Amino acid sequence: MKNKANSKTGRVEQAVALFTGGLNCSQSVLVSYGEALGLDPATAAKLATGMGGGMGRMGHTCGAVSGAFLALGLKHGGATAQDREAKEKTYQLVREFTARFKTRNGSILCRELLGCDIATPAGFDEAKQKGLLTTVCPKMVRDAGEILEELL
Repeated sequence: MKNKANSKTGRVEQAVALFTGGLNCSQSVLVSYGEALGLDPATAAKLATGMGGGMGRMGHTCGAVSGAFLALGLKHGGATAQDREAKEKTYQLVREFTARFKTRNGSILCRELLGCDIATPAGFDEAKQKGLLTTVCPKMVRDAGEILEELL
């Protein structure tokens, strides 16, 4: 799972390719951006697994958004309780990312972006039948990557 994307466009395309190749939305974003920030791809994929499908397929915060938040924290976050400046910078960037993502998509909530609640068996079946996981989700991964390129 070596990440060979090193250009801005390359990282965005890498994230989309990883998603269409089977990683979840959060994994795809964090793997694509994590390596350049010192995180090996296997660890990034493991770390982001539970965030997919709006946090464990509960339809909450979009996994691509969660993966982007993790990448922002990896780059700007503090490693100690005393590093309040890094924490505040990260929080500010998360808010900025959220505003930009909402401007593009109207929400950061998976169930709202998909128009159905994948936390329920009926909603997940609906998403699969309508092809939402192969049409809407790749766009969310792409948007998350493009916004990360602006903020990192």
